[in-house]
Amino acid sequence: MVTIKSKLEIEKMRRAGKIVYETLSLIKQHTKPGVTTLELDALAEKYIRKCGAIPSFKGYNGFPKSVCISVNEEVIHGIPSKRVLLDGDIISVDVGACVDGYHGDAARTFAVGNISREAKKLISVTRQSFFDALLFMKEGHRVSDISAAVQNCVEENGFSVVRAYCGHGIGKDLHEAPEVPNYVRDDGSNPAKNVSRGTRLYAGMTLAVEPMVNMGTSEIYVKPDKWTVVTKDGKLSAHYENTVLITKNEPIVLTRG
Repeated sequence: MVTIKSKLEIEKMRRAGKIVYETLSLIKQHTKPGVTTLELDALAEKYIRKCGAIPSFKGYNGFPKSVCISVNEEVIHGIPSKRVLLDGDIISVDVGACVDGYHGDAARTFAVGNISREAKKLISVTRQSFFDALLFMKEGHRVSDISAAVQNCVEENGFSVVRAYCGHGIGKDLHEAPEVPNYVRDDGSNPAKNVSRGTRLYAGMTLAVEPMVNMGTSEIYVKPDKWTVVTKDGKLSAHYENTVLITKNEPIVLTRG
């Protein structure tokens, strides 16, 4: 069921979102060749707890670490490890923080040292697809408007959206209704079959909108660790996410400072 948040709930989510934003900024500063993803995870957990929050992902459905760090062809849910980052890698970092029982959730893809022109474009388009969709995140529009904006931006630039995973409502629970897919069509003309994509937006709703964009095919698979999602063709993937408050006027991004 879709929930409309009270002023008190929104304030808690605003605080959680600020911590998520600051944690991502901290990780970006320390993302460089020679660093391990486990070191970045430890840095994130220490900062989140220092702020009086709890890492949303640690222990969630059994996830073993505090943040998700996915490298290169890994799409989402990468488990931090002793893997050393190399010049030319890209990493998608997904951070969640919980304040007084309410969550903030955001993700960014960062460059490790010097990356290729194609990788830069992938990261840029993924980010832009979110901001194209942000124009429709206000009362009166539908989730499908968000989905269409993401898909159009991504596909016009020659990339593909991941279809097996999607954005979501967020608040007291990390994942709430409605689902927020990053596409509305199975091909160039067929309407989406999932009616939840047509959910109408109302002031007070909070959504975690998260384009996941692949350089090649949209097809993915899950590694034997049962968490890490990887592109089927081994090509790069990027991720960009924010927690957004729907209002009658302009949307408020709760995880952008």
